[in-house]
Amino acid sequence: MIRTVTATRYVTPLREGGSLPALIEADDDGLYVLKFRGAGQGPKVLIAELLCGELGRALGLPVPEIVFVELDPALGRNEPDGEIQDLVEASGGLNLALDFLPGALAFDPLNLAAVDPDLASAIVWFDAFITNVDRTPRNTNLLLWHRRLQLIDHGAALIFHHTWADYQTRALSPFAAIKDHVLLPAAADIRSADARLAPLVMPDRIAALVALLPDVWLDNGAPFADASTQRAAYADFLNRRIRAPRAFVEEALNARAQRV
Repeated sequence: MIRTVTATRYVTPLREGGSLPALIEADDDGLYVLKFRGAGQGPKVLIAELLCGELGRALGLPVPEIVFVELDPALGRNEPDGEIQDLVEASGGLNLALDFLPGALAFDPLNLAAVDPDLASAIVWFDAFITNVDRTPRNTNLLLWHRRLQLIDHGAALIFHHTWADYQTRALSPFAAIKDHVLLPAAADIRSADARLAPLVMPDRIAALVALLPDVWLDNGAPFADASTQRAAYADFLNRRIRAPRAFVEEALNARAQRV
């Protein structure tokens, strides 16, 4: 289950992200990093964030808690920045956020030697599976919190859903972009990660994940009759991608052999 909170205060913009996420306070007194539905790439970023983040958590990967956030457009009226006002106004209703991790530091790629090889292998496998193009040395999307890695920002994953044409064939793609993954040199046993994690991505787990997708985020210009058929397409993609043989595993192994 995903908790739903209500935003009560816009604290500050986080300008490191291209979609201008924000630190907000909610009615449970918690602080969250809010991803706006009205940002440039629209709800697809929230869909990828939700599906991939919750899948990562289900696989035992360290992902901060994800919550739904109800946002009142009036929350941005006192902001002096017109861009922020417009973004909040366009995002009224249901949005998505991650638990704010106070004191967390961005992962330094120079500290690869300190990363557990099993964890690195699992993260590389996971990102190849979800086609995440955005965990590179330039933009690691990894935090260190209490000396533990945390995976954030999965909005750039599931790249197939930006163009649904031929998605069933693309589910079988090897994902060449894994060669740029920041943790690839530390991922010493990707094949063991595959043997451990792939059996956990079961059809019923995928069905439970896609059932979380709110109707309001779906059927937004995609070639589907309704939200339920679009959920079914997401499930179809993930089920096809996890079936053996998994070309993305061999691609990751080959890419690592060329990096080390």
